[in-house]
Amino acid sequence: MTEIIAGATVDFARRALATRFADAGLDSPELDARLLIGHMLQLDLTGLITQGRHELTFEQAQLLNTLADRRLAGEPVARILGRREFWGLELQLSADTLVPRPDTETVVELALEHLSAGGDLPRPLRIADLGTGSGAILLALLSELPQAFGIGTDISLDALQTARENARAHGFAERAGFVACSYATALSAPLDLIVSNPPYIAAAEIAHLAVEVRAHDPLRALDGGRDGLDAYRALIPQAAGLLRPGGALIVEVGLGQSGDVEKLMTEVGLTSDSSTIRPDLAGVPRAVLGQKKVR
Repeated sequence: MTEIIAGATVDFARRALATRFADAGLDSPELDARLLIGHMLQLDLTGLITQGRHELTFEQAQLLNTLADRRLAGEPVARILGRREFWGLELQLSADTLVPRPDTETVVELALEHLSAGGDLPRPLRIADLGTGSGAILLALLSELPQAFGIGTDISLDALQTARENARAHGFAERAGFVACSYATALSAPLDLIVSNPPYIAAAEIAHLAVEVRAHDPLRALDGGRDGLDAYRALIPQAAGLLRPGGALIVEVGLGQSGDVEKLMTEVGLTSDSSTIRPDLAGVPRAVLGQKKVR
C-alpha cells in the first residue's frame, strides 16, 4: 500500500488515494480521495485542478496519510470532514448527530408536496422536527418555506447546539427554535406539520450494520428497540395531539416498517394509507404521512 510522501504532487496523491480506496472496496474511491485532499488543502474541485502540480510538504503528506487511514478503517468521509450536504445545505456534524443521508430527503419532498396541496407555500406555518440531530430536515424545510417557523427537539444538548449553529450559518436563526426534550413532550399546539427521522433499527440488527454506521453514528439515534418501532409508539400519539386539523405528521421508516407505522397512525386517529407513503430512489417505502382529520 503506497504511502503519500513529501514532494508528491496533488495529482499524484489524488490518484494514489483513489487506487488505495478502490483496492479496499470502497464505494466511491475517486470522490473520497478528492474530498479528503480538498479538505486538507482547503481547495474546491477547481482549486485541485489548478493546483495539480503543487508538491505536498512533509506535514501535508503525513496528514493526508492519516486521513486516508481513517477512511480505510471505515470512518465515513462526512465524519472526517465534520460536515455533510443535505438539500443543498452544507451542515456541520457532531458526535451526537447522524450523518444526513439522501434517503431522508424523501421526508422533505413529501412534506412540501403535502403543504403545496393546501395552498401557496409562502404562508405562515408552524413546523416541528422531532429528534432533529443536525437540523437537516428542519432547515431544509425552512429553506423552502419563507414564512414558516420551525422548532427542533432532541434529547442531546450537543446535537441541539450543532443544529442551532447550522441554523445560524444559513440565516435561519430568527425562524428556528431548539428545545431539549424527548420527541414532542415539551411542545404545545397547534402545529401545521411535524416531521421526524427517529431511531428505527431493531436492536439485534445494529451489530450487522456497515461499520460506517454502527461504529460512527450515535447509538441512540439508531436503536429503535426490539422491533425497531419504539420511537414511533412514543412520538405518534404525541404528534396527534399537537397537530391542527388538516395538519400532518411525516416520518422516515426503515425497510418493511411502513405498514406497522401506518397502523400506529390510524390507531390515534390520523388518516394514513398507501397513497401517503413515499418510496426513496431505491424503491423502498421511506416516508409515511398521517393527516389529522378536519372536523
